[in-house]
Amino acid sequence: MVAVETLERTTSSDVVFDTLFGQITRLELLPGTKISETDVAKSFGFSRQPVREAFTRLANLNLLLVRPQRATIVRQFSRQLIANARFVRTAVELEVVRLAAGTRDKSVDAALKANMRNQADAIAVEDVGTFHELDYQFHKLLCAAARQSFAFDIIAENKAQVDRLCMLALTSKEAMGVLFDDHQALLQALFGGDAQAADRVLRLHLDRLTPTIEAIYTTHKAYFDE
Repeated sequence: MVAVETLERTTSSDVVFDTLFGQITRLELLPGTKISETDVAKSFGFSRQPVREAFTRLANLNLLLVRPQRATIVRQFSRQLIANARFVRTAVELEVVRLAAGTRDKSVDAALKANMRNQADAIAVEDVGTFHELDYQFHKLLCAAARQSFAFDIIAENKAQVDRLCMLALTSKEAMGVLFDDHQALLQALFGGDAQAADRVLRLHLDRLTPTIEAIYTTHKAYFDE
């Protein structure tokens, strides 16, 4: 009985976590927004325990700021946390593409190509949300191609810090098109076994956010904690 209750609580916590994670990274919940355990529990029809567990996980990703005796809020952007996250992500993903360019799992090729077609479709109809999800899946597939699927857990944890910024940056067909072109160039390098080219493309791809961060800091300073 205890085991069943634990499983149900864990499953409920995952549901709350996944939902709030999506709402925060898609900026449906803006930085500084107050969020209540009680209100969230009522909206899901759950007890407060799984909601508390989800809040803790989101706080560990620096997406929520849980303050004792005060309202929990969606955490504001931090340029230092973003810089830290980008450093870790770059280090991990560069190794991923190096491995993928060497001896990739070719069974993942079809999924990568399908993902690219879907990206093109999302750009054609200017569906930013869908493109964002496909971008997430693309980088997850790269880890699978490198036979290092576990690495995406590390990438995803650090990606969470910048995903919200990406939603502010991906406001045009042209912006999505630039990232799509990077993805195409990266796949061409991987499929051609060119590790050096893959390294160059990925560094360029990940560095595209640098001017965007400064621009967003200028235009949305209230979203930052410094």
